[in-house]
Amino acid sequence: MNIALFPSVNDVDKEFLRDKDVIVIDVLRATSVITTAIYNGATVFPVLEVEDALKFKEEGYLLGGERRGLKIDGFDFGNSPLEYKREFVEGKNIVFTTSNGTRAIYKSFNAKNIYIGCMLNGKALVKKVLEDKRDIAIVCAGTYGKLSLDDFICAGKIIYELLKLGNCNIDDISTAAYIAYRDYKGKILEYVKYAGHYNYLISIGCKEDIEYCFMEDILDVVPVFKDGRIVKI
Repeated sequence: MNIALFPSVNDVDKEFLRDKDVIVIDVLRATSVITTAIYNGATVFPVLEVEDALKFKEEGYLLGGERRGLKIDGFDFGNSPLEYKREFVEGKNIVFTTSNGTRAIYKSFNAKNIYIGCMLNGKALVKKVLEDKRDIAIVCAGTYGKLSLDDFICAGKIIYELLKLGNCNIDDISTAAYIAYRDYKGKILEYVKYAGHYNYLISIGCKEDIEYCFMEDILDVVPVFKDGRIVKI
């Protein structure tokens, strides 16, 4: 089994993804939100543009997402995973758009399967993709098309878990992510504090979100994108 890592959405080779399992990561905060919402009983419909999301509102869908990290006017939820509590989202359809994460999902359309990954569900996700026995591509959303340390170390966590359980070949950038996670395991915020996106989120009051997003393996759920929606396997 081969593992390849794309450090940002702009680095993705769509043809390379064909027939592979893709794990999409936007740990701060889109894939952490999606994983939490799915765990709490929602169905999530990712879209690229705010205008696309607003079209669903009159049909009774809830809207979630952000631009520049902030809740969008007219939306029901922002991009804080702490908003997506079971009491608010269970049984609901949520249309979701973000600056980076939903772009990464759409960039992965050639894949055989598109899984949603983060720190919260790392071990559950790895168990599933190893069962599939396909080559794996990890697509980090990054921040506005550039590498983001937060996604990079989250990818390292996924690779770390894959190597513990499976016989995998990894490329150099996957090795670098693996080493970052291995060396900062148990003190990840000491690494992530150097990330520009981390510091921007701190500046807009998202400290609790960050602390939650870097909790490891607390959600036993594997969200998968199928037919325009994200559901639990």
